[in-house]
Amino acid sequence: MKLSKNQVSNIVWILIIALMLFTPVGFHLRVFAGRIFAGSPDIVLNEEKQKLIDYDWELLDLNGNTLNFEEKKGQVILLNFWATWCPPCIAELPSLVELHTDYQDEVVFAFVANDDQDKVVSLLNKKEYELPVFFEATDIPSVLSHKSIPTTYIIGKSGKIVVAEHGAADWNSENTRNLLNKLLSE
Repeated sequence: MKLSKNQVSNIVWILIIALMLFTPVGFHLRVFAGRIFAGSPDIVLNEEKQKLIDYDWELLDLNGNTLNFEEKKGQVILLNFWATWCPPCIAELPSLVELHTDYQDEVVFAFVANDDQDKVVSLLNKKEYELPVFFEATDIPSVLSHKSIPTTYIIGKSGKIVVAEHGAADWNSENTRNLLNKLLSE
């Protein structure tokens, strides 16, 4: 039986789609695509800014130590929700790592993982990322609730949520750096 050009073409497309959906190659291609298409995060317009009033939220770090978010009140905070199985999360991590490297002494960074701790540690070791990763110990304040990952918030010293980005973004951008510098000077 001889296959037509259309049948061969269809078989090739089915194989490509199967590769994308069901193999690690597809995961890495989705991460690569996420890096290419990620833009700068959007700043929330002044009239739409919500304020974080309830900081009562406990997180656990990788060593099991408790962090009460209340201790970070009055500081500039970058809060990122992510997971190792999420291609857009992995795609934006390098830009967050670069930003964290430059601002770690001035901005509070909290990378809240929605994942198994062993997988998180494995990824951090493999990529040689040194990030402050946490897991939720108590319910998240309602103003920070989200339905998708990655979700990232930048919170000013007054508690106003200046950035609420759902999806991957290029965090190591001039816009983000200018915003952080402005928030730090307030």
